[in-house]
Amino acid sequence: MIDQNKIKEGVRLLLEGIGEDPSREGLLETPDRIARMYTELFAGMEETPSTHLSKMFQTTNSEMVLEKDITFYSTCEHHMLPFFGKVHIAYIPDGQVVGLSKLARTVEVYARRLQLQEQLTDQIAEALMTCMQPKGVLVMTEAEHLCMTMRGIKKPGSKTVCLARRGLFATDPELEARFFRMLERNV
Repeated sequence: MIDQNKIKEGVRLLLEGIGEDPSREGLLETPDRIARMYTELFAGMEETPSTHLSKMFQTTNSEMVLEKDITFYSTCEHHMLPFFGKVHIAYIPDGQVVGLSKLARTVEVYARRLQLQEQLTDQIAEALMTCMQPKGVLVMTEAEHLCMTMRGIKKPGSKTVCLARRGLFATDPELEARFFRMLERNV
């Protein structure tokens, strides 16, 4: 799906557009490096979360499972600049759980696309609800956007927080409050 030749040509045009000489020594290999980098950064375009969430394990546990501080890096679709931060995922099992690494892999599927943080948060929650069919899911993302820190308003350190609640988390305020209490603890 990713066309490295088009990326290379686009980078050459971009270099010319900013007044650079793509044939100078320091830039000769830049189009190729960028094409390889984009293949890695946007690998999520060719993946689906069900690949990672299909392996489930039976459980009698019906208490909240919280995986917090999952680091992610993504690229804003508006300015094509990075945004990065942490994802916190909680779910209430309904007879089965998924391997913890699969939650982080699901984050990667969606983070490795041109993205909006709000959309990323919702996509993770929807994938977990669809593939795992838990009683509820809560996904919280916290991120710093380089379009806010290195250009425009220039406010480094500012963070955007998004929340997506599904199932019991959307209907039970105490469950959501427990999520936030658990998130604050150093467990």
